This record gives sequence, C-alpha cells and structure tokens, in this order.
Amino acid sequence: MAIVSASEIKGLSVYASRGFTVRCRIKIFHQPFLYRLLVLLFFVALCLFFGITNAEEIVEVKGLRYWSSPGYTRVVVDISGPVDFTKNRLSSPERLYFDLKNSRITKAIQTSLPVGDGILKMVRAGQFTADTVRVVLDLEEIKDYRTFVLDDPSRLVIDIYGFPEKSGKHHENLYTIKRVVLDPGHGGHDPGAIGLNGLCEKDVVLDIALKMKGILEKEFSIETILTRDTDIFIPLEERTAIANSKRADLFVSIHANASPRKAAKGIETYLLNWTNDAEAIRVAARENAISVKKMKEAHTELGMILASLERENKRDESIKLAHYVQDSLVSNIKESYKRVTDLGVKQALFYVLVGATMPSVLVEVSFISNPEEENMLAKESYRLQIAKALSKGINTYVNSLPVSHKVAKLR
Repeated sequence: MAIVSASEIKGLSVYASRGFTVRCRIKIFHQPFLYRLLVLLFFVALCLFFGITNAEEIVEVKGLRYWSSPGYTRVVVDISGPVDFTKNRLSSPERLYFDLKNSRITKAIQTSLPVGDGILKMVRAGQFTADTVRVVLDLEEIKDYRTFVLDDPSRLVIDIYGFPEKSGKHHENLYTIKRVVLDPGHGGHDPGAIGLNGLCEKDVVLDIALKMKGILEKEFSIETILTRDTDIFIPLEERTAIANSKRADLFVSIHANASPRKAAKGIETYLLNWTNDAEAIRVAARENAISVKKMKEAHTELGMILASLERENKRDESIKLAHYVQDSLVSNIKESYKRVTDLGVKQALFYVLVGATMPSVLVEVSFISNPEEENMLAKESYRLQIAKALSKGINTYVNSLPVSHKVAKLR
C-alpha cells in the first residue's frame, strides 16, 4: 500500500476547541483519486472524533441543599448543566439513590448532609464510577417521593413526603385555613420585568405583599408569612419549600406581567397545569427564566406531579382560589380604574408552584410593560388597592369553605 508523504500533503491544519468548532483544510497533489479520498476520509473521521468527544460535556455536581419540616423534605442537587439520571430504591437499609450520568463531583462540595427529621437520616454524594456521581438519601420513613429538573441554573429537585398526621386528628381539621404564604416574585440581582420608566417588578410586588400581610393579619386574622420581606434573591425551588416547610394552607405568588407588545394590559391569575396556549407558555417561561423551547420540553418531566395534584384534589381547590382572587382583583380595581382588562383564570407550568402541597396560585397584577399600567403601579394608592383586593379574594375563598375548614382565629 502506498504511503502518502508529508511533502504530498500541503496546507493541512486541524483545529479543535471546547466550542466544538473543528476545521480541516487539506490540499493534496500528485496522488491518484483513491489515495486522496482515503486521506480525506481519515481527516473527516478525525474531525468527527473531536466533535463527539467535546459534545459530551462533563456535568459538575456543585452542591447539596435541603429544607425540612414535619411530613416534607426537599433536597436540591446543584449541577452545572442538564443531566441524565437513573433512580432506584433499596432496602436493608432503606435508601433512595440517583445516578447522574457523565458527571463528576467537585472538590468543594459537602458530600454528607445530616438531616434527621423523621423522613431522611442523611443525604450523601460521591463519585460512584469514573463518569457517574451517585446521590444517596438514607431514609427513615416515607410515603412517596417525586423528582424533577429545573434549569438556569440547573438543579435536580427531590421532594420526599412522610406521614405527618399520626396523632389521630379528625379529617375535617386537616384543611383548616390557619396560614398563608405570600411570595413576592424575583428580588436581589433579579429585578423581574422593568417598565419603560424604570419601575422594577421586584419592588412593586414586595410592596404589595407587605401591605397584604398587614391586611390579612389585622382585618381577617390570617397568619401570613412572606418568602422574602426585603430585596433579596430566593431561588424558585426554595420559595415552594418555604411554603411547604411552614405548613401553609394557601400559597400565593405575586408578579407583574410584561409583554413585547406595549399595548398588552390586564390582570390574570394562574394555577399550575400544562397548557398549549402560546401566550400562557410565554408568560410562564419568562417567570421561570427559561426559553419557551425548554418550557415545552418540561411537560413530560413534570407529568407525574401534575397528575398527583389532580389525585389529591389540590387542583380543584387551586381553581376555586384562582377565581376568587381574580374576581376580587377585577371588581375592586374597576372602582377607580375603569379600563382594567379581565384576562381571566389560566393554567401554565410555573416552577414556583411545582411541588406545593397546598392550593396555590400565581397572580399577574398588571402589565409593567404597559405605560399606563406602569404609571398606575408606581402609585402607592394603586398598590394598596391591589393588596386589599387580593386579601379580600383570599378571605372570600376561606369563607366559601365548610365551617370546619375556615380560619382558626389567632390567639
């Protein structure tokens, strides 16, 4: 077989980079067609090899976190990018494990987190094989668990449910409305939507939530907890975990809407569910800080959680709460703002509602991207009006429940 000498291959260069850009330039002279073809195929294979090896980026496991309460624990595994994983449950001793493929553990990670809350004993992580990180949850006693992946930044979320009601309480007391958690969206380095005049969503919704806390506690005797009461950033998964760990009876996330169309305006209230409505998907994608494409891909991952909402009747109660809140907002604001647009109750896949164990809704109080509504939101009187209307809607929902389910007055 003839050998192609270096003198017969002129202008050869191969470039490979982390960004998968590979270019090959070959100039071959004075060789029969077959030999030139063989050399070309060799360098094409070389280019493909560089592309394949770089395409499989190693995912770093960067940290472990958890939130705990009676009957519920949320574990979050922070990762550097999307990851494929398998899961399994073992006995003797009882444990769950998750194998994260094509991953490695960082040196800075705390690889062992003692929990000891009656649900989990400990969370552990280690390099199981050269390309697999195993995360292990040592169990005490659990009823069920659910997992899903969030993006930007990427993290694996594991919700563990125990058996909180072991004291023989009567069923009618299980849904007594004692506590509401309000969630003012965004905060800290995340301003949310910004109006043409510079008004930030994070500031508007925090002020509304603080006003609501005063109204709900003083006028309606409903204990109210805020996920944040200052200008700080809280990840979406932590907001839901706060509501669950505080054993809230209702969870209301408060936001201001935005649209590329300056003319878009109005009020709308959402509950958690999948939808094919393009506008609802766009709104959820913005609040989730991900692309519309990723929103559509998340449908399959979260199917089991959505099904469990239906099974546990939380979806029906969320629908009722959403309608009371929406109706109260529109009717009360119309008293001074006649041009208010009622966009109705809708459904979308908002990550901040995923995993909530109580009836929960997300409210878009006005469009901060609309010049007229931004000017309204900048006024304290309008924000107070929104706070009063939302509080009335929540109280109306409470009063719609059977007597045994209503608010237990604070002592």
